[in-house]
Amino acid sequence: MSKREEFREKRRRVEQRNRWIWIGSITLLALVVAFFLIYPQLKPLAAIQPAAPIARPSVDRNNSGDPNASVKLIEFSDYQCPFCKNYWKDTEGKVMDAYIKPGKAYYTARSAGNFVSDNATGGSDTESRDSAEAAYCAADQNKFWQMHDALFTNVLGEADGISFVPRRLQAIAKNVGLDMNAYNSCFSSSKYETQVNQDLQDAVKAGLTGTPYFVISYSVGGQPKTDTIDGAQPFTVFQQKLDAALVAAGAK
Repeated sequence: MSKREEFREKRRRVEQRNRWIWIGSITLLALVVAFFLIYPQLKPLAAIQPAAPIARPSVDRNNSGDPNASVKLIEFSDYQCPFCKNYWKDTEGKVMDAYIKPGKAYYTARSAGNFVSDNATGGSDTESRDSAEAAYCAADQNKFWQMHDALFTNVLGEADGISFVPRRLQAIAKNVGLDMNAYNSCFSSSKYETQVNQDLQDAVKAGLTGTPYFVISYSVGGQPKTDTIDGAQPFTVFQQKLDAALVAAGAK
């Protein structure tokens, strides 16, 4: 074999080796990508706990109570927020019993979890927004509050990548008793993405710096007035603020 032929053979072998290295690298990369795409679908879900039923009056989507009440109470919350869960567990029922059921105030639950997730994780966490959209999808089936309670019952941690991934939200929705075809269509289409973004805009405009955050609105002599409650305050704080609003509105 001449030197020229030896050179050509050597170059051919080098090219063949490089080609196999390139093919192997692409194959390995494809396997890694496939693993990260498929593994979350195979990973076992944390068990779903049934939520204790809570009676709320005159439910209309994410609202409860008499829409003609003199005082309106809006909650901006995050289903991943531990302080929001504390309010739900310790105080929300007392507010319902003392002010919503008697028709003194009208209650609206809205989302602001994207404020926390976007500021805490640079927008990389979507569980707060996804859970808020899931609750609005449940409202389409007149089960917003059941989903609301189920989400707080089943949250495992904040931005944990476990609590409210889409598969687990599906499992929670199924446990609540939703029509899964309707729910899946709603959630996969991001039907309520605009609503969740609007919630955040309205919350920030109202002065939100964290969740939970509450806005109390009423009218005095035809002029709109507002007050706020920042954080999971004890029931006595809600009593003080709501009673003052009722007196100012001439409803107490």
